[in-house]
Amino acid sequence: MTGATPLMVVDGAGVVVRWSRRAREIWLRPDSEAVGRVALALVAPGAGNSGDGAPGHRAEPGSGPLVIHDVGGNPVDLRVQVVPLSGGALAWGVFEAGDGAAPAGTRTAVFDILRANTREAFFVLDPGLRVLSVNEAACALCGVAADKVLDRPVGDVCRPSRPQEFEGVLRGALTDGTSVTDHTVRLAPLDGSSPERFANVSVFPLEDSRGVVVSMTEVTEYLRSVRRLEALGSVRERVGRSLDVVTTCQELVDALVPGFADIAVVEVVDAVVRGEDPPLSPLGREVPLRRAAFRIEGAAHGAQAHPVGDVRAVPSPTPYSQVLGDLKPRAVTLDGGTPWLDADPERARAIRASGARVLLTTPLTLRGAVLGLLSLYRVRPHDAFDDNDLTVAGELAAHTALSLDNARRYTREHTIAAALQRHLLPPEPPSQTAVEFAPLHVPADAGAGTWYDAFGLPGARTALAIGEVSGSGIDAATTMGQLRTVIHSLAALDLDPDELLARLDDAVVRLAQERSALPASDPLRRQPLRASCVYAVHDPLQETCVMASAGHPAPVVAHPGGVVHVPQIPTGPLLGSRDGPPFATASVPVRDGSVLALRSTSFPAPEGPDHDPADPLRVALTRLDRPLGDIRDDVLYRLRDTAGRRDVLLLLARTRAFPPDQVATWSLDFAPTAAATARHHAQERLRTWRVGEETAFATELIVSELVTNALRYGAPPIRLRLVMDSTLTCEVDDAGWAAPRLRHARTADEGGRGLFICAQMSRNWGIRYSAQGKTIWTEQTLS
Repeated sequence: MTGATPLMVVDGAGVVVRWSRRAREIWLRPDSEAVGRVALALVAPGAGNSGDGAPGHRAEPGSGPLVIHDVGGNPVDLRVQVVPLSGGALAWGVFEAGDGAAPAGTRTAVFDILRANTREAFFVLDPGLRVLSVNEAACALCGVAADKVLDRPVGDVCRPSRPQEFEGVLRGALTDGTSVTDHTVRLAPLDGSSPERFANVSVFPLEDSRGVVVSMTEVTEYLRSVRRLEALGSVRERVGRSLDVVTTCQELVDALVPGFADIAVVEVVDAVVRGEDPPLSPLGREVPLRRAAFRIEGAAHGAQAHPVGDVRAVPSPTPYSQVLGDLKPRAVTLDGGTPWLDADPERARAIRASGARVLLTTPLTLRGAVLGLLSLYRVRPHDAFDDNDLTVAGELAAHTALSLDNARRYTREHTIAAALQRHLLPPEPPSQTAVEFAPLHVPADAGAGTWYDAFGLPGARTALAIGEVSGSGIDAATTMGQLRTVIHSLAALDLDPDELLARLDDAVVRLAQERSALPASDPLRRQPLRASCVYAVHDPLQETCVMASAGHPAPVVAHPGGVVHVPQIPTGPLLGSRDGPPFATASVPVRDGSVLALRSTSFPAPEGPDHDPADPLRVALTRLDRPLGDIRDDVLYRLRDTAGRRDVLLLLARTRAFPPDQVATWSLDFAPTAAATARHHAQERLRTWRVGEETAFATELIVSELVTNALRYGAPPIRLRLVMDSTLTCEVDDAGWAAPRLRHARTADEGGRGLFICAQMSRNWGIRYSAQGKTIWTEQTLS
């Protein structure tokens, strides 16, 4: 015999009185189905009985092997011998044959090998999912003794956290006859204080639905390691993509919930959100923190102590204040007796409402400065934070702190850029005699190089400009300021819009060359400098607006009759590109009461193939019977999805008729008496306008000199015009093209002092050309 332990013991009537573990493995029957039944009916159906009380006609002492059958009645490759047992009562022991007979069934032998040599837990279950056999690894996994396992429901032995789901998997394999592999099951802890456990389960059904074999391997630490690695990978991939402090915090909680934690809260020092330097540790108790991000898996009703955006100091003493003091992360168990909850009632209420059981809180620090606090909570029982979780949380916090500091620096730089842009933009231009203004500026958070300008020109004319510099930040804002200065300088020369843009393009090219000469390490060197601009000059006396564009949308013109259109003006290349045709001008009729709208590129065109009937600019400009400020506000209220992301700029200018009694024009004969006649007309008109004697005297002298120059160097016809506005403008037109030149005459020279005298007695002077000739003008301050 192969062993001293019988497979079974039968009494004199052939009834099983003892059923061994080996018998359960071979015949897949628990004790309850074997003990008390006739042995031959179990192991050799149809073999008959010898009639002498022995279990079969071959069940004699020392007799040959008995051929047995499995539970389905099929012959089994197993030989047994029946021998009497010593004792007071007649009993027979059924042993495995050891006289050279064939070995036990292959599946039984394989199971023996696996049971003895593998670390996996093995269970053999009957069709009722009761345990027939286990190995030592299974007993260790379940924390029970071997003699307490057999013939018990496997769910009672393993104690899965979701027993119905576990049993459903087993019964599905038993019913379908299909194996199940790599199914993860959560197991109850071995004792009340242990963490929860996980096992990888595989189920293999036996033939003819006689039961199943279950293999289980504990993977608790493996899954925890995977969870930590996934959290690290998720944070490194997702956190830091935005250079915004609040968005970075939200990226962090989204990366950690669900998965590493059930609830995540990020609070940052309020000064950090504004881009200011973070305070050094330890953090003072009075320093306020802003709740920047919150996320919970599942319902969040009542689970927040404070809403996102709330700013307040952290109560003390609590784990949060301790972490901000010594900069050491902490894992804390939460229960009803936690003493520090009394110091923070709102958090205590939220913790109870969420069902949180453990807390891990870690500081967000960088180079000894405190940027904020990360708090993680877990709700599931026995899912505690261990030392490895604390280490991972420290790495998560370090990565997040670096991202927050980058966002803080970006915020600070662009806050400075936005302030610089705001200071470089002109204040709201004062309304003039012929133009009323209403600007609108919705700045981008990052600061930009968008600008507008409006200023008076001689002859009651008004210059309007709007433009954009590529890029954002301080560099774009400073470049914008440089271009504004260049435009003012060029406008003082009274250049036509197309010529002014050509000179402005030269300035942008020079600035781009300076940028390309920066050191290779300077990132600004790799940023191309491009700018767009529209420059327009409104002349109320001619009721026209002459404009030119350098890669910028044309102004929108709204007429009093309700017509809104975009004039077709030639669009030149972007400033600094040196591409495309030269700049050109277009003259647009503008009547009294019309509105010009110069806009940034963030506004859609009111006309064209992409025209939107609900365009805010078009809708607002169809009603011009309102104050210009109301029209501007109407546009602002109708804007969508622009706040903070794009620089929105709009300059509205309503034209008004110039008072006819404030302008006087005379045609002069091309004769030597023209100068005297011009002085006489000027004297009479200045007296009517009640101009001061000093200004009137200077004006008469200027008129005389300009008319004399026109007679000497120009061509007929000659015209004199005086314009009385905030300044006094004197203009003399002639058909000649010769450009006068300011000279400094010597003492003995008899002439050459005309323009010099005019320049000395006026605030400004200049020349402009037209298709009809030239105009020499002077501008005087009224006394």
